[in-house]
Amino acid sequence: MNNSREKTKRRPTESSAEIRDPIHGYIFASAVEREVIDTEIFQRLRRIRQLAGCFLVYPGGQHSRFEHSIGAMYLAGKAGAILESRKYLHFDREDSLQLRLAALLHDVGHGPFSHMFEEVMAERTTFTHEDMTEKIIRETEFGEIVERYGFDKKDLSKLAIGRANGSQRFKNDVIGGGLSVDLMDYLPRDAYFTGVEYGRVDINRIINSLEVANNQLAIAEAAKFAFEALIIARYEMFRAVYFHRAVRAAELMLIKSMLLSDKELNLTDLSLQNYLSLTDEITLERIRRINPNGDSELVKAKSLADSYYSRRLLKCIYERPVQRKRKTFPSNLAQNRFREQIAEEIASSAGGDSDDVFVDVPTAPSVPLSSAKESLEHITCVKSGHGITFPKLDKDGFYELNIEDLPLVNAISGYLDIIRVYTPSQKSEKFRRATSRVLGMETLTRFSY
Repeated sequence: MNNSREKTKRRPTESSAEIRDPIHGYIFASAVEREVIDTEIFQRLRRIRQLAGCFLVYPGGQHSRFEHSIGAMYLAGKAGAILESRKYLHFDREDSLQLRLAALLHDVGHGPFSHMFEEVMAERTTFTHEDMTEKIIRETEFGEIVERYGFDKKDLSKLAIGRANGSQRFKNDVIGGGLSVDLMDYLPRDAYFTGVEYGRVDINRIINSLEVANNQLAIAEAAKFAFEALIIARYEMFRAVYFHRAVRAAELMLIKSMLLSDKELNLTDLSLQNYLSLTDEITLERIRRINPNGDSELVKAKSLADSYYSRRLLKCIYERPVQRKRKTFPSNLAQNRFREQIAEEIASSAGGDSDDVFVDVPTAPSVPLSSAKESLEHITCVKSGHGITFPKLDKDGFYELNIEDLPLVNAISGYLDIIRVYTPSQKSEKFRRATSRVLGMETLTRFSY
């Protein structure tokens, strides 16, 4: 928000709606928040699952982007209240309200199957779901609603994707990054609905410790171990849930099916009318109802969609850790053209079709990125306690805590290092031996860097 403009329009802050949330309890929404939530565009998020095909492995994982967005709004309000009390850089009640709205809208640009559609868009366009979020806020009824309550829709659209400029850039860190309300909502929420224990973290300890240093979000030094627990919980959720081998099997099927049917169905048509019509079930049904007319790609797309629908998942026939250096970008193995080349080598060795070989390499960093989408190599801490010596303390009492100085986080830093190969279950034996022959250490070394 531009603090130079007059803040004469007061936002109604009284509760207009009461929402019972299984993670945070009762969440109260203001008039403007309720208007946003009640729009058809926002209600669409009810029909986009937070974890795409994860429910095929963890049946409870049916929750959606809708409730996550409301949870993020709630946590942004808590973070805003703490920052108000600190009186940093003229941060006041209206900035808190802007933060809540930005968090509420941060996921409106997601396509069907959440991050799975992001992979499809990356193959076909240069547009991301963050770009779409910005476009939706500016060009739909959201813009009219928020401006009626005195917010600037352009400023809000930038903040919602963590790209706000100006004197309060630390607000980006609240929306995205290692200390974001996005992370602090989805971890406990995903753990709750999938039934695992890994995502349980003392998020209140972290939020209550928030500070600002050098226009970046910081935490009190005493909360650094709660932050470490947050990062470890994220890593464990990726290993046990997000990159579970059967979950990824379902997701690979979805991605391939959408890519093969994109030309026929115009799934990556970026017009708002088309994009906002897409939800998980609508997209799946559109693919399943395709009449291939002998087109081999459409036959394959429909077959994959039908198998996904019936939970006839690909079978993992190969799994191996791949050593990566910390602070490096993902290796060549994470690039689509190299994965396709490996699939072709395996198929050639087995005398089969490369379309039946799916090579999967996670590209997510073990430690979350900063709000600037850069590697999170340190966080800023403010000293707590008296008579204690802190490293590299600046004149304002802050210091940089390197990630490598948190022993457990340092041990997992880098990328989620594992390569898997999948095939249709009935063809698994045909490709299993060929995969072992092709993916020896020489091949992995050749493609890794």
